[in-house]
Amino acid sequence: MNDINTITVTLEGKQIRCPRNSHVRDLLRQKRNADGLHYLGALVNNDAVSLSYPLEVDSTVELLTRADSHGFRIYRRSVCFLLAKTVKELFPNAHFAVEHALGPGFYCSFDSEGHVHPPTTGAATGITAEQVVALEARMRELIMRDIPIDRRKVAFTTALEEFEKEKQWDKFNLLRFSNPPKVVTYECEGFSDLSHGPQADSTGALDLFKLIPFAPGFVIQFPERETPLVIPEFEPLPHLFQIFKEHKEWGRILGVDTVGRLNEITASREIGDFIKIAEAFHEKKIAQLADHVFAHRDRIKWVLIAGPSSSGKTTFTKRLAVQLRVNGVRLVTISLDDYFVDREQTPHDESGEPDFENIETIDLALLNDHLEKLDNGEEVELPHFNFEKGAREWKGKKLRIAADEMVLLEGIHALNPRLTFAVPATHKFRIYISALTQLNLDYNNRISTTDNRLLRRMLRDNTFRGNSALTTLSMWPSVRRGEKKWIFPFQQEADVAFNSALDYELAVLKPLVEPLLAEVKPHHPQYAEARRLMEFVSSFVAVNERLVPPTSLLREFIGRSSFRY
Repeated sequence: MNDINTITVTLEGKQIRCPRNSHVRDLLRQKRNADGLHYLGALVNNDAVSLSYPLEVDSTVELLTRADSHGFRIYRRSVCFLLAKTVKELFPNAHFAVEHALGPGFYCSFDSEGHVHPPTTGAATGITAEQVVALEARMRELIMRDIPIDRRKVAFTTALEEFEKEKQWDKFNLLRFSNPPKVVTYECEGFSDLSHGPQADSTGALDLFKLIPFAPGFVIQFPERETPLVIPEFEPLPHLFQIFKEHKEWGRILGVDTVGRLNEITASREIGDFIKIAEAFHEKKIAQLADHVFAHRDRIKWVLIAGPSSSGKTTFTKRLAVQLRVNGVRLVTISLDDYFVDREQTPHDESGEPDFENIETIDLALLNDHLEKLDNGEEVELPHFNFEKGAREWKGKKLRIAADEMVLLEGIHALNPRLTFAVPATHKFRIYISALTQLNLDYNNRISTTDNRLLRRMLRDNTFRGNSALTTLSMWPSVRRGEKKWIFPFQQEADVAFNSALDYELAVLKPLVEPLLAEVKPHHPQYAEARRLMEFVSSFVAVNERLVPPTSLLREFIGRSSFRY
């Protein structure tokens, strides 16, 4: 009979007995793996935890480094914690926030005068190159000292008092609409942070990053998970930065930049008006795009629309079509699906599975032959793809594009030059759709654009395809690999970018996704991801989906849209 004071732990395929309530770190023989990467946390029975996690039951333990998806999140979260601590130490009166992804890094805003909403006129109060150098130098000093980052459970009242004393009002406000008896925080030499997931055990593990001046703020650049030993070269991505900057300014005008502030609006029953304003902002931007296209109708014949999964491409295209028709533009529809190669010609990925996101799934030669003829005013016979047979058919459907007509082409490859190489660049207008929320959980914990899209897709897959959250979570890594290969490299081909994020949407998604996420159980490999997302949405006060207008981009994912798909 086993001793009730000991448990069995399976680590790297080997079973060992250890005292109950041993910490994960007690199992480590060394701090790094064979590649020299620090251990940052672990999957314990498929749940992502810190190295200080107590092992209370028989457990399977998988150690995590920044080369693992969960370990990579721990690494970035911990480096941002260290950055926030350093800003507080060197510039105690400044306002600082980790705002959005920019390639493999995060853009950070900084206002030396402490303005949460910087003035639109007057002298710039951003960060200087010298201050960026000082920040990085101090962070590296703290890393060299290998200071512990302690995970603590404190009484709710104690947490409030600490954040009030430290004047961390973003964290204080996030707790206003919750009431757990205990709160998990992380502490390092007097700097505290709410737990939004596991963090590294000490500062010494945070050895690879770079701070890059990027006015008016700076970028904290990380290695990529696939190449965890190298800092990639910085790419500014001006289109994405511009749409985020514009959306952030809109959020500042309304005074909404954190989840705590959104929760306050919801609790005060002002959310209905806020939703109307957010939707009007979308409609105004779409109308402006339509006006631009109309103003250049003498040369633009092809409007190409691309973006990653669940960015809202389909509804955006339909709403843009409405606005173009308001301007008197006649539209023609061509489905790229009808240009798929026959199923036996579908390319395969590295694992031998059909790669449906590969651009070679489209018959590029046939498509461009047709595009060139249509662009020249000639008539073509359009193919029809029979999905049941997995083969192309011809049904005699003819098309000619008149001089006053325009074509909207929407798809993940729409910005890839190979898709429309036969069409003169001057005849094309290219739009990239992304979903860059400008909200933060608090000032050093951003909301991931990818998480936003994943929750959208989870609901859409469940509502319209009958897929469980487990199925969506299982497919998501493959979707992300496809995006990195076939979408993101071409985003700078766009003429303009449109931000499909709605600042209220995660509050609407919360009550709809929680039951789906709860179906993912500890024995599923996707459990850690489901738990992380469940904890993430728990920060929001729920908003009833009935307040969402029928024309909203969000309806593409939650249903009851006035558009037909």
